[in-house]
Amino acid sequence: MKKVPSTPAAIDDIDRVLLDELARDGRMTNNALADKAGIAPSTCLGRVRALVERGVIRGFHADIDPAALGRDLQAMIAVRVHAEARSHLAQFGDQMAALPEVENVYFIAGADDYLIHVATANSGELRRFVLENLSAHPAVASTETILIFEHVRQGGPSTVS
Repeated sequence: MKKVPSTPAAIDDIDRVLLDELARDGRMTNNALADKAGIAPSTCLGRVRALVERGVIRGFHADIDPAALGRDLQAMIAVRVHAEARSHLAQFGDQMAALPEVENVYFIAGADDYLIHVATANSGELRRFVLENLSAHPAVASTETILIFEHVRQGGPSTVS
């Protein structure tokens, strides 16, 4: 699991514009980004590099639709681990993140310890995932599976499973 920075990074108005625009379109060219922020392309490039180095921008990636890969059924699975397994929470999260069905792993506060976002081809595969990877895991005390019907992404179109 990644460490959380101890103090928030100082962000000015230009950085906010750069971050907002990149969040909308991570493939935006440096020249277009500089134009949106009202700064020179060389300044823009330096600022984006600095945001990456400071850990504000964690990375650039493609947002791939699981349904396009034949994984039409998505679910969030709430997982509670046994009290004696709490010292190994980071290991559990890393194990789950390594599974091919897993899209995201969230370590959370509250009654449950994790939310695991999975995508499978059908309900049979989802059942198999829960039984083999969660119910059979010695650290897992309980699970609750919640099906995802629609995902509305900030700044983008919704996706329907």
